[in-house]
Amino acid sequence: MENQKKLIHTFGALAELGNEVAHKQNFQEMMRTSLHLLLGSLAIMRGGVARYSRYAHELNMIVMRGLGEEFPLSLSLCYEDERQFLTNGLFPIEVSQAKVLPFFQIYDHSFENRKLELLVPLIVRDEIVGVVLLGEKANGEPYNSYDKEIICAMAQHIGVGISQRNLMAELERRAEENRKLYDDLRMTYKDTVKAFAAAIDYKDKYTEGHSVRVGKYSEIIAEELGWDENEVEGAAVAGYLHDVGKLTVERNIINAPYRINAKESAELNKHPSVGYEILLPIHHPYTDVPLAAKYHHERLDGRGYPDGLIDKEIPYIAKIVNLADSFDAMTTDRPYKRRRVANEVIEDLQRNAGKQFAPELVTAFCRGMLKELTGEAKERRFRKLLGREYMEAEGIVPLLKNALNGINSSSPLTLTSLD
Repeated sequence: MENQKKLIHTFGALAELGNEVAHKQNFQEMMRTSLHLLLGSLAIMRGGVARYSRYAHELNMIVMRGLGEEFPLSLSLCYEDERQFLTNGLFPIEVSQAKVLPFFQIYDHSFENRKLELLVPLIVRDEIVGVVLLGEKANGEPYNSYDKEIICAMAQHIGVGISQRNLMAELERRAEENRKLYDDLRMTYKDTVKAFAAAIDYKDKYTEGHSVRVGKYSEIIAEELGWDENEVEGAAVAGYLHDVGKLTVERNIINAPYRINAKESAELNKHPSVGYEILLPIHHPYTDVPLAAKYHHERLDGRGYPDGLIDKEIPYIAKIVNLADSFDAMTTDRPYKRRRVANEVIEDLQRNAGKQFAPELVTAFCRGMLKELTGEAKERRFRKLLGREYMEAEGIVPLLKNALNGINSSSPLTLTSLD
């Protein structure tokens, strides 16, 4: 009858321990409860669980009960100790019979003071993950074979719990390394794109910085549309690379200090299609980048080039870059004309919303500018790109507000969504 009670109690403790290991999220609490169940199942006075560090070759105490404050929190292992523990496997080692090992010689005083009688190596998949240290039983009797079998069964659960924690920690470490690697690659890609944009603009002495500014304006528009971080970055990259086709255009055409003739214009107008061909074979993180290069001169009303697309035929990213490109063209000096004043530019954007530009994009762009001027946005991106005096022209704030109120959200020639 007594043995049956012990068996039922032990079986219950094992079931509870298994549930603890399987479902507890807090590792420290799981180990504390596991030790409590192990000690309670056989009425053991004291004990502890240590986790093995294969890098430091030491055992670090996770939880202890009844071992006192003076018991060492870290226990070093030599190669011979580790080899013997692995050879022994998951089975209790009697402390009094293992004095030949360096580990027990070094910590003999601590073990004797706390009356530790058993050490159970926690072996999972032929690796040491920790040990369980156990003191004497409350009734003073020695551990019998039945006790040791119970201890092994419960120690196996504890070992699995530690192994799971080790695996999660390793996965988290690798995930962090991969995240850093991804961030480094992403930064390298962005720097490469910016360098390429600078190379594109270097060919045109009159529009130095044009591609970078178009990238930044495209970024602002995408942010105002509520796009996520990756989509915003994709829009910026599309802006940086939109004029890559100009690398194949004769320098004297690009740098002509006059309005070019029809033949030269036809040559220049090839650059969107050439840019598309250059970018298409490249594996971009953002798939729409080549489309932005090809179609950034298309208009909603079909009067653009190279294909004369209308409305929803135009890729949405190209509509964004078109607005950013046009805005920069209007607000920078060219060899044959000075940049236009801010009020004229805003009026032009409002007038061409629904004809050249998608109205919701003009709204997003003007809203971003207004936020900066009214102090709602802390960043000073427009001021950095256009200059403080240009952005603080008299009457620009009310003009922006009127434009935002006057732009229709839709017309027969525009989309108001990303469909």
